[in-house]
Amino acid sequence: MRVTQSMLSNNLLRNLTHNSTQMNKYMDQLYTGKKISKPSDDPMVAMKGVSYRSELARIEQFERNTSETNSRLENTDAAIDQANHAMQRLKELAVKASNGPNSSDEYQSIVEEAKQLQEHLVDIANTSVNGKYIFNGTNSDIAPVTIDENGEVAANFTDDDVLIEVSSGVTVKTNMNGSTVFGENGELFNTVGKFIENLEMEENIEESIGEFDTSIEGILDSRAEIGARMNRVELVENRLADQKIVTTKTLSDNEDVDFAEAITNLITQESLHRAALSAGSRIIQPSLVDFLR
Repeated sequence: MRVTQSMLSNNLLRNLTHNSTQMNKYMDQLYTGKKISKPSDDPMVAMKGVSYRSELARIEQFERNTSETNSRLENTDAAIDQANHAMQRLKELAVKASNGPNSSDEYQSIVEEAKQLQEHLVDIANTSVNGKYIFNGTNSDIAPVTIDENGEVAANFTDDDVLIEVSSGVTVKTNMNGSTVFGENGELFNTVGKFIENLEMEENIEESIGEFDTSIEGILDSRAEIGARMNRVELVENRLADQKIVTTKTLSDNEDVDFAEAITNLITQESLHRAALSAGSRIIQPSLVDFLR
């Protein structure tokens, strides 16, 4: 086969173009830090990248869910703790009122404090976080407990569970049923109201001590349950953090460029390009113009 000058020139141009394309590819890698700039560069890398990013998005959504769950549980735990302190104080008042002689003024002072604690317990039962009543289940737009001008307390708790998915197939109950903490139909408030009535009549006060113990026991059981859920969420958070680290590393291995390798490839390609230019200048035959200079 006869090799013509035009064939040499065309091959030279084709090879120079290829070298320029490769250099541009490595420069893009160094600029972006990524192996590919468009899916067609490597469809397999692109497909895997989409999968890994979807997994990261899923993990990040679960992280937001666990954060919301923790916020609800922590607020519920704090409210139950306040209720426990209030009931402990009511028990102390009951013990004080039932032991030893007390003047009418002392009884009146205990009555006033008991009424304030009763109102405080109502406020706790109506704890609202981000505009949602945490002790009223899915009916969180309505306050579950009301108190009229005569001091009469009415409780109407909705005990539906509020569930949040914190991992694939794993849901956590984020609320505590009001009837669990404050008794069926607000029995705890009835107990406090009865105590106040006994104080005003100055009789049968010691009966309230045992009733307060029962209420306190229910509150402590509720707090223990909240603590167990918080521990469960913490374990899920740790697992999500581990999954995020592994997925992020895998995504990086799939897409991120090895800078040392890319720089070496670029330098090598530049050397090849220079060599091709040098060889081309020798291969292309001189023209008449060159002799006329």
